[in-house]
Amino acid sequence: MPEPTNYTVCPRCECPRLEHVHSSPVPGVWDVLQCARCLYMWRTSEPARRTRREACPEGFRLREEDLAAAVETPAVPPLRGTL
Repeated sequence: MPEPTNYTVCPRCECPRLEHVHSSPVPGVWDVLQCARCLYMWRTSEPARRTRREACPEGFRLREEDLAAAVETPAVPPLRGTL
């Protein structure tokens, strides 16, 4: 897959290791990126507060020591049944 463009660090933890996960069906409209360290995932068409480190709210930001001290990643609950 191609490397993410115009995104050099994770907006949440500032890690430079980003993975391109998916692209929009219409080329160039949006991409889905994921951070290799904190696993934060975002679509490039979201607002700057979710896609750019400098616009990310302080309370949402993570530091390397925050991640090292994390007890566990919350589990995804089971599905409730058939839809």
